[in-house]
Amino acid sequence: LTNTSGAMFHKPLDYIGNKSFGDSSAYASYAGQFIYEFNLDGCASPGKVFVGQRKDPFVVNLGKTFDLVNYVPVEGDSAPGAGDQGGFPGGITQSVDNDDLMDKNVTAISIEVPKSCLTTQGNGTIGAWTTASLPQARILNPNAKVGKTEVNGGALTQVSRLGNPLVNELVIGLKDKDTFSTSHPKDDTQFADYVTHPSLPELLNILFKDAVNQTLGTNIETLAPTNFPRTDLVTAFLTGFAGVNQLEMVTPSEMLRLNTGIPAKSRDMQSAFGVAGDDLAGFPNGRRPGDDVVDIALRVVMGRLCYPIPVNGTDTDLGICTSDDASVGNVPFTDGAPVDATMMMDHFPYLATPLSGSK
Repeated sequence: LTNTSGAMFHKPLDYIGNKSFGDSSAYASYAGQFIYEFNLDGCASPGKVFVGQRKDPFVVNLGKTFDLVNYVPVEGDSAPGAGDQGGFPGGITQSVDNDDLMDKNVTAISIEVPKSCLTTQGNGTIGAWTTASLPQARILNPNAKVGKTEVNGGALTQVSRLGNPLVNELVIGLKDKDTFSTSHPKDDTQFADYVTHPSLPELLNILFKDAVNQTLGTNIETLAPTNFPRTDLVTAFLTGFAGVNQLEMVTPSEMLRLNTGIPAKSRDMQSAFGVAGDDLAGFPNGRRPGDDVVDIALRVVMGRLCYPIPVNGTDTDLGICTSDDASVGNVPFTDGAPVDATMMMDHFPYLATPLSGSK
């Protein structure tokens, strides 16, 4: 990247507290000075970049979810936030208190690039993922001084990767998590069995089937979808949806896919449920900060794609599986941690102003 002004890129100091920076609006004004334009080779228009502290945009009921789902993961209100307890009896209701990251900040690398500079040949759909790498070796200095605390050496080695959210945490099995972290999407067929025969739906079935049947007076044989292999999950995580976010040349691989030909929607017009909420500009067609990716992924894993989904105002059967394959596929599964586009900014870098370290 080349700064259009020829100067170095800098990042703002973190939001230490109100005594150091004033209130959040003062900090926002300060941090805004660190948005830079840059030139990208082969691109006629400049991009934007910002590196600095932001409010953590990811929203998840983390602790209770990993504690064998220590809540009833179905919406307890008739609609999210209705406050009427008109949904599933005892189901979890939306509250920021369910977000274990609500009081956390992160360091973000935000880049905005004209979409015309992202595509050449093909159908206008791109795939993307991120990786993190570290030098192979580190030696600590027993007589540390400023700038001389350690020596790092060896080739950079990939230690993590991320495309779709929660794949390594909830889809890939324990024995292969490290292998997944160091692998590349082109080699993802080695993990296909975790997608075609996932364990999470069966875990939810073991935990909740008896309680659901007792509460509803039903005799549901299994809450887990039964369409094996789970071709619906292959479509969602590995190949993309034809006409929505599928590349022209399909190689099954775990990554985010974005159809640049589908117009973006303004913040006030976005559905937090993306494609499942009749918003083709949202997840899994790309991933916007205000998309409720946890709820979407949970519903897809439990069979949502076996039921018609709204597309341009019309319920559309994807033809991947049927309602007979997913007894609770149309149930509003949720972790109870709400997120939507209004919680983000409507301008670059989009992620919300960080929280003050002290008042």
